[in-house]
Amino acid sequence: MAETLDDLDRRILGELQRDASQSLDDIARAVGSSKTPVWNRIRKMRKAGIILRDTVLLDPEPLGFEACFFVLVRTAAHEADWQSRFLKAVRARPEVLEAHRLAGDIDYILKVRVPNARAYDRFYQALISEVSIHNVTALLSMEEIKFTTELPLVQMRD
Repeated sequence: MAETLDDLDRRILGELQRDASQSLDDIARAVGSSKTPVWNRIRKMRKAGIILRDTVLLDPEPLGFEACFFVLVRTAAHEADWQSRFLKAVRARPEVLEAHRLAGDIDYILKVRVPNARAYDRFYQALISEVSIHNVTALLSMEEIKFTTELPLVQMRD
């Protein structure tokens, strides 16, 4: 559907990414349209699966989640059963904010948010008790330099 998105759709999506709680009137004003066409386009993009859901972004540190670890996982097992158990374990852990299967030397990378190093160790111990992992490297993020959930929609036109 990316080919069928026009400039107005991209501007609407940009506004929703910036602040999904704003009113239809505010979005319409920001994108230079009126309320009804904006609503119809949003509805169409929801139906097409472009807009997945509305949510709220929380600042983790004031909530006590001060440590962010990037966990590099190497496995010696690539069988479907191992992968199924690993994915089930990772998906069940609320500390895991993101999980990606990679090409290259590292098989998976996990973004894990916890209060501190002790909490990370509890996470790690629980994970390896559920599934055998060949090698795990945990990297503590010292500083978040950039964080966004906004896709660069304007660049898609180039």
